[in-house]
Amino acid sequence: MASKEKQIKNSLIYLLPVFIGNLIPLATLSIFTRILTKEDYGVLGLAQVYAIFASGLANFGLTVGYERNFFQYVELKKSSDLLYSTLAFVISGFLVVVVLTYLFKSHLAKWIIGSSVHSDILFWALCSTGIMGLKNYYLIYFKNTENAKSFAWYTIDESILGVVMSLFLVVYLRTGIIGLVCGQLFASLTIFLILGFNFLKIYPVRFNWGILKESLKLSYPLTPKIFLGVIGNQFDKYMIGLLTTVGGVGIYSIGQKVAGVVFTFMGAIQNVYSPQVYKRMFNLGQKGGESVGRYMTPFAYISMAVALIISLFSEEVISLLTPKSYHGAIDIVIVLSMFYGSWFFGKQPQLIYAKKTHISSLLSVVIIVLNVLINIPFIMKWGAIGAAWGTFLAGLISGGIAFWVSQHYYEIKWEYKKIGAIYLIFFCSSILMLLLRNAHVGYEIRVIAKCICLASYLYLGVKLGIISMENYFVIKQMLPIQRIIFFQRK
Repeated sequence: MASKEKQIKNSLIYLLPVFIGNLIPLATLSIFTRILTKEDYGVLGLAQVYAIFASGLANFGLTVGYERNFFQYVELKKSSDLLYSTLAFVISGFLVVVVLTYLFKSHLAKWIIGSSVHSDILFWALCSTGIMGLKNYYLIYFKNTENAKSFAWYTIDESILGVVMSLFLVVYLRTGIIGLVCGQLFASLTIFLILGFNFLKIYPVRFNWGILKESLKLSYPLTPKIFLGVIGNQFDKYMIGLLTTVGGVGIYSIGQKVAGVVFTFMGAIQNVYSPQVYKRMFNLGQKGGESVGRYMTPFAYISMAVALIISLFSEEVISLLTPKSYHGAIDIVIVLSMFYGSWFFGKQPQLIYAKKTHISSLLSVVIIVLNVLINIPFIMKWGAIGAAWGTFLAGLISGGIAFWVSQHYYEIKWEYKKIGAIYLIFFCSSILMLLLRNAHVGYEIRVIAKCICLASYLYLGVKLGIISMENYFVIKQMLPIQRIIFFQRK
């Protein structure tokens, strides 16, 4: 199979779990939001702040070390050493965090959420997030070996199982918001155990301190980045709860959930291009920058296409899926879509390739300072929507700094005119939607404006050669992709 056809095939397979994994939770949002209150979602959002922070520390940045060193230790024995040594270290760290959290969960819940009543949600949110993190090491293996079918299958299984279990707990047993957490925990733990069993058939358990030490050298400088990064990324939720209400956190969390489709999609696209980017970097060195730049333009266009669609039609999505009490999330979705879209460049592994992970931690200090300085006055003045704007502005500034630093250590020769046109249409369209909504322009006019923005972006894709008959026929040949996944499962 030609390289281009293989890339499109892998892209479609990687996007399938994103489509299913986001479509089902968004569809069930119309059920959950009519049972659970915005205050419930606020409690969950604050519990997840701690869960992401604690599980990130337990991982010690080893997801990055494992992904990079995977291409260094390609031999079967070394690959086994790398996988199990990494898992052993991370599981040990996670168990320590779990025990400490259980012992102090009441104090932590009172400090983070505002009441010790929610201590169980805090604890089980940590367990759920931690197991999802452990499972990701197996998924990284599938991604780096370009085994898109297995990656998609296990991801889809987890999404469906999590939603079904959550519906059972929340709708049938009426467990409340903790049912969402336990449903996801059950799904993640089940898939993690199945993956562990299947991998044991291929790789015997091995531990290699030398390989682990090499990964830790690369990863430990990222621990401050994780610490500061979580504060930076989750600080907005915490400050909304502190300065306004838990209900405000709930509205923000719903907006973040919908806009998060952009971030998830970009992660799926990254699963397609990152192995190729690493290969170009390792094989061509500094000379690979031009090749990487040309290769990345279509991925930038595709990523922004999803961000544009979510931004343009956030009003329809929120209005259809949630009751009126949640409609304050519409503008939040638009602003956060711009934020996630702007971080396309921040997902490139230049500093990791150059083994400058300590620079990433220093950049995290800049991000957290900007978030604090911008978000506090914005939240105090405008509440949840202020948090969205503050996060976006801080992200633009810090993203620009991170881009400049990354280019210094490994220069990717981006196609700036093409990338600039993509972002121009995206940002102008999103801001136009905000202006029309806040000016209370009639819905019919807003729909026409949305269609014009979307048509402009499609026209740009044709001009750039990304939307073409050649690509259409290749994709058409790949459309029976359900057979690839559901009948050729490995």
